[in-house]
Amino acid sequence: MKIVSKLHNILLLVVSSALLIPAAAKAQSTVTIRYGLWDSNQVAQYQECADAFTKANPSIQIKIEQQGWVDYWTGITAGFVSGDAPDVITDHLAKYPQFAQLNQIVDIQPLVDRDKVPTDIYYSGLADLWTRAGKRYGLPKDWDTIGIVYNADALKAAGVDPATMSTWLWNPTDGGTFGQVVAKLTLDSNGNNGLSPKFDKTKVVQYGFDIVDNTGWGGATGQSNWSAFAVSNGFKYNNGIWGNKYYYDDPKLAETFQWFADLSLKHGFAPDYASAKSADKLPLFQSKKVAMTIDGDWMAGAYASSSFPVGFGRLPTGPAGRWSMFNGLADSIYVGTQHMEEAWKWVKYMASQDCEDVVGKHGVVFPAIASGTALSLAAHKAKGVDVSAYTDQAAQKDGTFLFPITDHASDVDKIMTDAEDNIALGKTDAASALKAANDEVNKLFQ
Repeated sequence: MKIVSKLHNILLLVVSSALLIPAAAKAQSTVTIRYGLWDSNQVAQYQECADAFTKANPSIQIKIEQQGWVDYWTGITAGFVSGDAPDVITDHLAKYPQFAQLNQIVDIQPLVDRDKVPTDIYYSGLADLWTRAGKRYGLPKDWDTIGIVYNADALKAAGVDPATMSTWLWNPTDGGTFGQVVAKLTLDSNGNNGLSPKFDKTKVVQYGFDIVDNTGWGGATGQSNWSAFAVSNGFKYNNGIWGNKYYYDDPKLAETFQWFADLSLKHGFAPDYASAKSADKLPLFQSKKVAMTIDGDWMAGAYASSSFPVGFGRLPTGPAGRWSMFNGLADSIYVGTQHMEEAWKWVKYMASQDCEDVVGKHGVVFPAIASGTALSLAAHKAKGVDVSAYTDQAAQKDGTFLFPITDHASDVDKIMTDAEDNIALGKTDAASALKAANDEVNKLFQ
């Protein structure tokens, strides 16, 4: 009987242990995918996507890791070196060529082919921006254009009708009708505007226009700074996508840069460059130090949250037309991920209509799929914000140009940032600085 009893106890132990195995195995099989994101305004929408994704895939948890722009890229680079980067990163066209060259992000084309993932569901051209020589490094998540942001109260006080923005013109010689509005919106402490002979540029209380953010003038691309003005003046960055010859020495760019520098240095219509770079254009605008600025649609919500009414207008038309840079982000997979299939599944989901419609409903950015953009427009409208200036620019025939994708992007950016700093500070003229910078840039490709 004792032997039988012992056997019985052993059997109970074995059965009990067997019953516990599935629960333990299930706990051990749960995978956490780290997802890197720099825009704090988009955490809520991607958390909603993550919750829906995990509900459909209980064994995969998503951990969103958000940092500001500068800290984000510093952290990603450090993570690549240490082998501790997030499994999936929000990627940028200015960054991914170098990441791909250093073999830090995954070529997902074999996975796209294997799973028959459609790439024609996005706005035209977006998916192709993330390909090179048959390889693909991301699936589109959103798109953006650039527009003018204005303080509606300031325009009203100056007697400027926002409808002017539909037809205003700009040129680098006298600024055109756009330049006149900038001058009219600039006020000194005695209430004189920039058109008045009594205007005192040493006592400005409201500047008419500002393009300076915490990068300065925006470096190699000037995406939400000078790009639209330069291209509308006839400037072309390089000899095409993945170009290896740059044209930063073009007189069209030099006269554009000199016009911007002189807004501050000569006329007093824009804030001092050093202080503006330290402050960033959004805080300056929201503190009513600046009446107009220029920025991308992804920033519309931040500007709309100002304590005064804010409007979004069309870019001015230059000698060569009205142009905006057309950019799009994507999600890339880190080559060091220990969970390739799970990371790929998350990337596929973020690039699907299910997630992009969620993103659209939050009204922060324009998703890469049309239905998501329609939802984003509706969300903005529900908040009383008209962002049609951005979508009208995108819809305009010959109204956009692609982000200049290039090798050596970080080096090109540093060279151009240094040149722009010197021009904006009045240390050198634009033509001389850009000739030297262009020679240095082109040496990178030799």
